Amino acid sequence: MAEHTQDGAPSPIYEHPWFVRFVHWTNATAVCVMLFSGLQIFSAFPSFGAKVPERDLIDAIPEAITLGSWLGGALQWHFTFMWIFAIGGLFYIAAQTMSGHFRTVLFVPRDMSGVWPMARHYFLFGPKPPITAQYNALQKLAYTAALLLGGLLMWTGAVMYKPAQLSLLGAPFGGYHNARVVHFLAMCGLVAFVPGHLIMVAIHGWDNARSIVTGWKRDPGSLAAHRIPAADGDSGNS
Repeated sequence: MAEHTQDGAPSPIYEHPWFVRFVHWTNATAVCVMLFSGLQIFSAFPSFGAKVPERDLIDAIPEAITLGSWLGGALQWHFTFMWIFAIGGLFYIAAQTMSGHFRTVLFVPRDMSGVWPMARHYFLFGPKPPITAQYNALQKLAYTAALLLGGLLMWTGAVMYKPAQLSLLGAPFGGYHNARVVHFLAMCGLVAFVPGHLIMVAIHGWDNARSIVTGWKRDPGSLAAHRIPAADGDSGNS
């Protein structure tokens, strides 16, 4: 049964453990820095393949959306925040695994049937499916996909970072040039995740957005009746 306060309102629940909030904001910052510095790096050679003869894919990238001013500066920004992104991602995976909280967000085959009903609700104004967990099937699919894209970015990024020393990492992609294409596409995929993520946050309301800062959801509604056992072990729960 749902917990309630003395005035009958649902009790606040501790939805986001501290490590989820910490990694969310540090990696969101890192992704922004790597995106803009990555565009500056790409503008130095805006093509995929051999440099001779050079065939530019994009004629010019607006300076307003780049970071670093020049190739060397952009590389310093990019590689510095690469470590922040990588360490944050590894810490997130380790903390999710050890706490058992990963079960609330990991997309598994049984979630497949819930994807279309939620997509229809979000984007086609269809009926809202019953809430049975902290994250619905579409959210879990999006977050799991973002995690996989982040891993792919780090893998292919390592090939860019040390192309000679880590050339074996590029072999599954067919070498450096193909790894660069995959890196670019993975970045596009991660960027595409952001608008959908923000739409979901907006639909769920301000209380949902605030919880990623404080950890607490003040108006959990029916979610209070579906407390996640793994999350209850967190010291912040009440």
